[in-house]
Amino acid sequence: MNIGFIGLGVMGEPMAGHLVDAGHDVVVFNRSRAKVDALEARGAVGGTSPAHVGEKADVVITMLPDSPEVEEVLFGDAGVVSTLRPGSLVIDCSTISPDAAVAIAGRLAEHDIAFVDAPVSGGDVGAKAGTLAVMMGGDADAVRRASEVLTAVAATLMHVGPAGSGQLVKAANQMLVAGNLALVGEAVTLLQRTGVDIDAALAVLGGGLAASKVLEVKAPKMLARDFTPGFRLDLHHKDLKIALAAAERAQIAVPLTGVITQLVQALRSAGDGGLDHSALIKALERLSGSSPDGR
Repeated sequence: MNIGFIGLGVMGEPMAGHLVDAGHDVVVFNRSRAKVDALEARGAVGGTSPAHVGEKADVVITMLPDSPEVEEVLFGDAGVVSTLRPGSLVIDCSTISPDAAVAIAGRLAEHDIAFVDAPVSGGDVGAKAGTLAVMMGGDADAVRRASEVLTAVAATLMHVGPAGSGQLVKAANQMLVAGNLALVGEAVTLLQRTGVDIDAALAVLGGGLAASKVLEVKAPKMLARDFTPGFRLDLHHKDLKIALAAAERAQIAVPLTGVITQLVQALRSAGDGGLDHSALIKALERLSGSSPDGR
C-alpha cells in the first residue's frame, strides 16, 4: 500500500518505521530532516512537503501535536489536500479536540476523501513495540480501511463511533492516565518517606488489584528521577484541557481531572513542561517539602 506519514516525533517515527517494516511503500515528511533521513535508510521515501506526500500516497497518516498543525498540514499552502486524489483516506493519529476532528472530516468529505480520527495510547514504549491501542472514529468502511494499515503499529484496534468519537475516547484515556500517574506519584512519595523496601513494595503492588501499566512503566522512572520525555507534560496538559472541555459540553463534573490539570499547570509554570508526564510526582513532592533530588 502507498502510505504517507507526516509527523515523526517520539511516537510518529517508530510508527512509520513499523509501516516500512511491514512492506508498505511509505513516504514521510517532518519539519526536521534527521528523522526523515533515518527512515530513508530503512526504505522509506523522504517527502519534500505535505503536498508531495499527498501526491504519492493513497492513505495519509498524521501524527502531530494539536489541531492547528493537523489543519495546516492538510489544508494549508502546499497541503496534503492539494494533491491527494478523491477516494483516498486520511488517518489522524494525533490527539485533538473532538470538534476539530468532526470539522476536518467534513472538509475532507468535500474533496471525496475519507477520514478516521484514530488517536493512540501506549506511549513511546507501545509505539516502539508496535503494541499501541487505537480508538477509531469514522464510518465503517473508512475504519475498515484504516485498520488494514494500522495493524502494523497496534495490538488493539477498536471502532468506537462516528467521526470525533476516537478523540472522545482518547480524552477519557488521558483522564485515566493522569489520575493513575497522580496516585502512583503519591504512593511512591509515601514509600520513599517511610523506609520500606521500595522494590519489594512495588513488586507486591504490581501483583494485586493496584497493578497497572502506569505503575509498571512510570514508577521506576519516578524513583530513578528519569524524566526524559516519552510523553511531555505540555502535551498531557493540552489533552486534559480537551477532556475538561468535553466534560463541560456533556455537563458532567470531573473534579479529579480538574485538580490534576492544575498540578500539571504548576509544573509547566515552573519550567517543567518539557519533562515526561511521570514528572507529575514533582508537584506532589513540592506540596510535602523538598523532593529527593532537592528540588
